[in-house]
Amino acid sequence: MTAPTTIAELRTTLLRLPWAGAPPETGFLPTPHRELLVLEVETRDGQTGMGYLMPLSGGLETIDTCLRELIAPKVIGRDCTEIEGIWQSLWRSTYVLGRMGVTMFAQSALDIALWDLLGKRAGLPLYRLWGAAKAEVPAYGSGCWRGLGKDGMIQKAEGFVERGLKAIKMQVAHLRPWREDVMNVRAMRAALGPNIEIMVDVNEGWTADTAIQAGQYLDECDIYWLEEPVVCEDFAGYARIAQALKTRIVGGENHFTRFDLRPFFATPNVPILQPDPMRGGLTELRKIAATADTWGIAMAPHLFHELTVHLMASIPNANYLEYMDWIDDLWVEPVLPVGGKMRPLEHPGHGLVFRPDLLKEHRIGGSRMKA
Repeated sequence: MTAPTTIAELRTTLLRLPWAGAPPETGFLPTPHRELLVLEVETRDGQTGMGYLMPLSGGLETIDTCLRELIAPKVIGRDCTEIEGIWQSLWRSTYVLGRMGVTMFAQSALDIALWDLLGKRAGLPLYRLWGAAKAEVPAYGSGCWRGLGKDGMIQKAEGFVERGLKAIKMQVAHLRPWREDVMNVRAMRAALGPNIEIMVDVNEGWTADTAIQAGQYLDECDIYWLEEPVVCEDFAGYARIAQALKTRIVGGENHFTRFDLRPFFATPNVPILQPDPMRGGLTELRKIAATADTWGIAMAPHLFHELTVHLMASIPNANYLEYMDWIDDLWVEPVLPVGGKMRPLEHPGHGLVFRPDLLKEHRIGGSRMKA
C-alpha cells in the first residue's frame, strides 16, 4: 500500500516577467527580463512543496527537460521525507553527466521543494525545524551595479541606508578600467561615511595580478570584503590575493556543492563563503555551513534572501544576508529588511508563495510529471 507521503507528481511552471524597474546593468549578464522555474512536488495525500530557480542566464527549458528525463523518474514513488537519500541517489545517478551545471540546478529545485514539503508536514518553519539559532540576521543592500555609474551607485547605496541597512555592496570591473573603480569606491566611502560597511564585488572580472594591484588601493578604503576577484576555478589566485591584501577575500557563489569548495577548506584563506542554493539545494547549504563552521569560516549565501534566511537563522556562523530586491514583487508575502535585519517567515516550510496572478499571466511553459 502506498504511503500518504509518497511523491506522486512533479509540476513545473516557467515564467518570464519584465523587471519591476530598470534591468540591472552588470556588464556581464544578459538580463532583458526575469526568468524563473517554479517546481511543485505533490504527495499522494495532496500536500505540496515548492522550489524555485532564477538561473540569470537562460536555460529554463533545458532545466525543465532535465527534471523530466533525469530527475522525476528517480523520485516519483519515493517517500518525500527521504531528503538525504534522494539527494544522494540523484547525485550518484547523474554523476557522469552532471556533478555541476544543469543537473545540479534541477536537483536543487527539487531539494528546496522537498524541504518546504517536510516543513509543512511538521508544521514548522524551516529554521525552527533545523534548530533555530537566532531570530534575525543582518543584511546588506546589493545591486549598486557598475553600469549605474559613480553617482547612480551612490544614490542606490544611500537608498539602502535610508531603509536602515548598515552595509551595501557595489560592483567593479567588466565595464570600466580598475583605476576608475578605485575612484568609485573612494567616492562611495566619502558619501557613506565610516559607519557603513562597503562590500565590493568583482564578479570574477579581474586576474589575480589586477586584483592585487587594485586591491592595494581598496585596502585604504576600509572595505568589508573583496568578492570573487577571479574566476571560480582559480584557487591559487584566491590564495595569492588573500596573502597580498589586508581586505578579506570572499567567494563561492559559482561553486557547486561542498566538493567544489574543498580547496577553500583545505587552505582556509577565504573567511566567508557565499554558496548559492541553486548549486546544491538547502541540503548542501547546510552541509557547507557545518563544514565551514569547523574551520572558523562564516556564511553569507548568494541571493535568494527570502529562502536562505532560514539557513542563516539556524546556524552559528551566519554573516550577512544578501538583500537583492529582484523578486520582492513576486511574493504574496515578501521578506524585507527591517532595521537592517531580516526574519524568516513563521509559516510552515519556507513559507513563500508566488502571487497566483503572476503564475498565470507570465507562464511561458512547464511540465507535469507523473508515474
